[in-house]
Amino acid sequence: VSKSKVKYQKIFINNEWHNSVSGKKFPVINPATEEVICEVEEGDKADVDKAVRAARQAFQIGSPWRTMDASERGRLLHKLADLLERDRLLLATMEATNGGMLFASAYLMELGMCIKGLRYCAGWADKIQGRTIPSDGDFFTYTRREPIGVCGQILPWNAPMLTLVWKIGPALSCGNTVVIKPAEQTPLTALHMASLIKEAGFPPGVVNIVPGYGLL
Repeated sequence: VSKSKVKYQKIFINNEWHNSVSGKKFPVINPATEEVICEVEEGDKADVDKAVRAARQAFQIGSPWRTMDASERGRLLHKLADLLERDRLLLATMEATNGGMLFASAYLMELGMCIKGLRYCAGWADKIQGRTIPSDGDFFTYTRREPIGVCGQILPWNAPMLTLVWKIGPALSCGNTVVIKPAEQTPLTALHMASLIKEAGFPPGVVNIVPGYGLL
C-alpha cells in the first residue's frame, strides 16, 4: 500500500481526527523493504487522557450509547462487519505491507476471521441475560449483567486486525467504551478501522484509537 492510499494517520477521539498534543509523529515501516510507508501522529499521556475523557463521557448514564437498545448495538456491529467486507482488499493489503503477513493469509484467513468474529459478537448483544435465584425467606434475588465502563486495550503487532476485533467485539457487544493503543509497528489497519466505526454509526467517544509508543 502506498503513502497516497493511507488516508488515516491521525489520532481518533470522539469520532474526530486529531493531531498529537505534542506535535510529534513517528514513522511506519514496511518490514519487507524497510521503507517508510507514512508518518502517524504520536500519542502520549496527554492524548490518552483526552481519549479516556471522551470514553467516560460516552459511557455516562443517559448518553446515546448507554440508552441504546442491545439489539441496536448488535446492528452496529453487523454494519461494521459489512464495511470490513467492503474494504477487505484494502485492509488485507495494509496488513501485508505494514505487518509483513502474506497477502493470501491476510485476505483469506485474518480478514475472514475478523468478519466472522464481529458477526458472532453482534449476535450476543441482545442475549446477555441475568438470572432469578431461589432464596430462603421473603426475598427476591436476581443478577443483572451490566457493562463495566472504559476498557483500555493494547494491541500486538502480529495479526493486528484480528486482535483488534477480538478486543472491541466483546467490549462493544456488552455496552462498554474503549480506548485502543495499536502497536507502534502496525497502526494503519486500526486507524482505517476507526473510519469504519464512525461510518457504521457508533456514537462519538465509544471507540477511541491512540497510536504511539506507549511509554508514558
